[in-house]
Amino acid sequence: MSNLDLAIPSPEQVAWQKLELGLFVHFGLNTFLNQEWGDGTDSPQVFNPTSLDAHQWVKVAKDMGFKYFMLTAKHHDGFCLWPTETTNYSVKSSPWKNGEGDVVRECADACKQFGLPFGLYISPWDRHEPCYEDKEAYDSFYCKQLTELLTKYGPIVEVWFDGAGSEGREYNWERIIGTVKKYQPDAMIFNMGQPTIRWAGNEDGIAPDPCWNSRQTSKVSMFSKEESTWLPGTPEWLPAECDVPIRGDHWFWHEHDEERLRSVSNLVEIYEKSVGRGANLLLNVAPNHHGLIPEVDIDRLKDWKTKINQAFTKPVASASGSGYELILELDQESKIGAVILKEQIRMGERVRSYKIEALLHDTWHTITEGTAIGHKRIHSFQAIQTTKLRLTMDKTVGKPVITEFSAFISVNL
Repeated sequence: MSNLDLAIPSPEQVAWQKLELGLFVHFGLNTFLNQEWGDGTDSPQVFNPTSLDAHQWVKVAKDMGFKYFMLTAKHHDGFCLWPTETTNYSVKSSPWKNGEGDVVRECADACKQFGLPFGLYISPWDRHEPCYEDKEAYDSFYCKQLTELLTKYGPIVEVWFDGAGSEGREYNWERIIGTVKKYQPDAMIFNMGQPTIRWAGNEDGIAPDPCWNSRQTSKVSMFSKEESTWLPGTPEWLPAECDVPIRGDHWFWHEHDEERLRSVSNLVEIYEKSVGRGANLLLNVAPNHHGLIPEVDIDRLKDWKTKINQAFTKPVASASGSGYELILELDQESKIGAVILKEQIRMGERVRSYKIEALLHDTWHTITEGTAIGHKRIHSFQAIQTTKLRLTMDKTVGKPVITEFSAFISVNL
């Protein structure tokens, strides 16, 4: 962990980590074909949502407390949700709006209306494009697509490079990353090339424990056999993003798969093991073939939001300060079931280990301990009655600054 000593986030990384929750939307030809991965041969004629409403998608995100919105502009099948000039395999060849529609534009406009940062997923792997086998030709093709998206729909908060299907493929990452930096220099770059944020390593929405913000290698997909290194100049500070679909392992909508909806308790667990471990959570909620997020999914999100708010929005007491020990005084004896810690990450991760104790009968008892705090750490534990909590940190690095040490009443999650 020696690289941790030097790793400092950029202002853009700090701002992105504060967002914490993103809504992911997978939508495309797969939505109409009951499949997850198309092979690039499906006809654009199947793309014909009867009631597509990007305003509804983004409003759901806003209402449910998500802080950014991500759209799959192009999945592995190569079908583009904007009227690109690079290929006819796009919405302009579909019957939707007589070929005059633009899903990316509608989402960008809705995000602007609701004040949510907008991000784009654009698969490097393209199973439709004939020039994919010609590396140089495809790199030019792909950079043209990126240029369209980064110049017509901005500002863009995050560019999502999915490594699936690209295992062993050599792209011209210097050129691709250069395109992103030229047109959207503040955008976070996910996972590949020269990332500023990394993949957590699974599609379960769960960050490792501990989840340090510094990493020099990572697997770029579920199918990678080895961890990949990135371009020179990749920052040492690389916070994690956890992605997971709300319907089991289905990223796109499928008919009659409501039984795959994750339970509220499972979603709460995912929140605690992603955001609660200092990572961002990108939860996928897919619109149906009508172009609407189903009401049953919205209802599940509402119940999840209620539970999260009950558990973590009204602390009994809060404290902040610098140094190696912080005392949290409660106004009265309370039944505490969770604690939230936040470190001032602008100076890096100075806390390498810590413990939290509760005062019971005039004696300090350890109730939990850990290593990384980072942007945010949530600890839930068996409820204890106490009037005072103590946070003690190691002294191996520079003096830490704790921006939040909060205690919460035990609730039934």
